[in-house]
Amino acid sequence: MSGRMLPPVHPLRRELNDEVHARPPEPLIAPARISYLVLLCDAAQREASWDVVADLAHRRGAPQPLPGANHARIDLGPFRLKWERHSEFVRYTFVVHDTPPVEPDAPVPEPFAERALDQVPADWLAMLPGKLIVAAHAALLPARLGPQEPAEIADELFAGNPLVGAAVSEQAAIAYTDFRIHPDGFSRVLVRDRATTPWQAGRIVQRLLEIDTYRILALLALPVARALAPVLAEQEQELARITAALVDAGEADEPGLLERLTRLAAAIDSRDAETRFRFGAAAAYYELVQGRIQELRGERIHGLQTFGEFTERRLAPAMNTCRSIAARQQSLSERVARATQLLSTRVDVTRERQTQALLAQMNRRVQLQLRLQSTVEGLSVAAITYYVVSLVGHAAEGLEAAGIPVHPPVAMAVAIPVVGGLLALGARRMHKLVAHDA
Repeated sequence: MSGRMLPPVHPLRRELNDEVHARPPEPLIAPARISYLVLLCDAAQREASWDVVADLAHRRGAPQPLPGANHARIDLGPFRLKWERHSEFVRYTFVVHDTPPVEPDAPVPEPFAERALDQVPADWLAMLPGKLIVAAHAALLPARLGPQEPAEIADELFAGNPLVGAAVSEQAAIAYTDFRIHPDGFSRVLVRDRATTPWQAGRIVQRLLEIDTYRILALLALPVARALAPVLAEQEQELARITAALVDAGEADEPGLLERLTRLAAAIDSRDAETRFRFGAAAAYYELVQGRIQELRGERIHGLQTFGEFTERRLAPAMNTCRSIAARQQSLSERVARATQLLSTRVDVTRERQTQALLAQMNRRVQLQLRLQSTVEGLSVAAITYYVVSLVGHAAEGLEAAGIPVHPPVAMAVAIPVVGGLLALGARRMHKLVAHDA
């Protein structure tokens, strides 16, 4: 088969095939420390993130990411870096693997005292483009090490905050977090490894960090929705005032009302263009949060909220608010469009009525002009007849003087009906020709 000629290969075949393998999780072996940063970036900052990662790789003598790549995994000696570039953010994951204690009863260092981020050059961190939106430290510990009970874990590692947790991946690990930002500016995630493989542990930690990431990104739409609510209320009141005035509006009021509606429609469309992406992105991120929670396959730990319960209780109302504001804005836009169409129809009818009146007036003027023209034509025929008959009379006088027996008065009398008739027939003929050409 390899020796046979195949049809031309689609240029996107390999790229589409490899898409399912993009951004694999970082394999983790307990104990491990993970630091995780997510920065919101514009297009230029997302491009600049590649240069920053390439600079760090160059410092440590490691291979640089491929030009144009959107993700890379780089071993930098004391730590590993996973860099991922997304549509509106860039995230960096730093991983340090620790040596497990040999003795079962050996003291275990506090997992969040030394962070993976401590291994990263401080000047390089200051170069990262974008604005920090998520920062977290995660710790992967063997299940036998450290505090065991949720209350002890909360007191020793989470400053006594209420924990959210579950046994995940068919109880292969237990995950805890408090979804709070601690005094160091980072949130915390603890995963106790019972029987995971390195790739499974990497997927668990990645999903937990992504839940926090997409939760925050989804909530970016909430301040937009809150700021938009009073604006929509004012616009709805303006629409109500316009429609109320439209009921009793006269022809003179319609252009002014149409201008107000046009301004209102422009303001709504402008605001919709500004917020449509944010609301759409929030819905997509919310779906990702729900998907990551389902992938964890969490089972309840007595006395703790599960990840699904926490997000549904805290995140779902915010997303409902965003959906409500987006639907309200869409409904307002449609109502303004209907009112504008109705008022435009009224204005068109008024204009048609005015046009008909103008045409009727013009028709009366044309009829008057025709009558005046007919009168003028009659006078013109009489005047021309008079001059032509006068010429006939002069000709008859000349003939009579020449000895020809012609009586001038008689010749003039005979010429009057002939000349007048010919002139009348000529005028009538000309009218027919003009009408035919028209």
